[in-house]
Amino acid sequence: MFKNYQEMKNRARALGKVRMSVAAAHDEDVLKAVRMALDEGITEPVLVGKEPAIRSMMKEVGLPDTLEVVHEEDEEVGALEAVKLVSQGKADILMKGLVNTSVFMKAVLDKEWGLRTGRLLSHLAVFEIPGSDRLLFHSDGGINVAPDLEQKKDILINALLALREMGIENPNVAVLTANEKVSDRMPATVDAAELVRMNNEGLLPIPCVMEGPIALDVAVDPHAAEHKGIASRISGKVDLVLLPNIEAGNIMGKTLIYFGNAKMAGIVLGTTHPVVLASRAETAEGKLNSIAMAALALKRN
Repeated sequence: MFKNYQEMKNRARALGKVRMSVAAAHDEDVLKAVRMALDEGITEPVLVGKEPAIRSMMKEVGLPDTLEVVHEEDEEVGALEAVKLVSQGKADILMKGLVNTSVFMKAVLDKEWGLRTGRLLSHLAVFEIPGSDRLLFHSDGGINVAPDLEQKKDILINALLALREMGIENPNVAVLTANEKVSDRMPATVDAAELVRMNNEGLLPIPCVMEGPIALDVAVDPHAAEHKGIASRISGKVDLVLLPNIEAGNIMGKTLIYFGNAKMAGIVLGTTHPVVLASRAETAEGKLNSIAMAALALKRN
C-alpha cells in the first residue's frame, strides 16, 4: 500500500533504473517528465523521433546531451521503432510522446514487433486524493467500453498482476455497482457477485480480499457500511475499485480530479511490458507519476 506518489517514486528508485523507450519524444512536456524521471533515478531514456527538435528541447529542459536519440521523421515508423526497442529487450517500458494514440497503439499491437500477450488490454489508473491515507487504484476507465463478465475478470487479473509487481500483496478490491443487492435488472451486480464467487473459490490466479456488489459510499466509508447494516472487511481500506463500465470510470476519475483535487497517473496493461499513455494535457509531474507507476508494474524476475 502506498500513501502517496512520493512513496511510489521512492520505491521505484530503490528498485533501480529501468530503460524507457519514448515514441515521438519531440515534445517539451514529455521531455520535462523524462528529465524528472532521470533525476529521480527511475529511468534511463531512449528518445525516438525527430532528432534535431529533440536535441534542441533537451537543452531547454536540462537533459544531458549524452542520452541516446534514435532519429525518425515518420510518425508511424517512429512509433514502431520505439516499440521494437522494448520487444527486442533494449528497453523495459514504453511511453507515448507526440504521436496520435491510434498510431501509437497500432505499433503496440503490431503482429511482428508489438507487445501482444493474448490478454485483454486494460487501463489502470491511480489517484492521490487529499485527505486519504492511501492511493486508490481503479480499472478500467480508459479502454474497455462495456466489458462483459470474462472481460471484467481479465481487467481484474491485469490489475492484480500489476499491483503484485508493485509490492501490494492481497489488496482490498471493491467491485463497484449502484447498490449491494444482486438483481437481474442490474447486470453489473450479477457480474460482481460472480467475480466474488470466483475469488472465494480460489479461481483467480492472484489472491485478494474482494467484496461486491458494493456501492461507492460503502467502499470508502465505514459509517455508511454500518448505517446500511453491511459487515465489510474492506470499507475505508480499499486499494482497487473494479468499475462496471467506461462511463463510470470516466465520471469517477474526473469527479475526483475536478471536485476532489485529486492527482491521477495511469498505464496500459495486458501488454508484455507496461505502457505509459498519458494525455497531452497531463502535466510533466503527472507524466512522471505514470512513469514511476510503469516502472513499478514491470515484471523484473
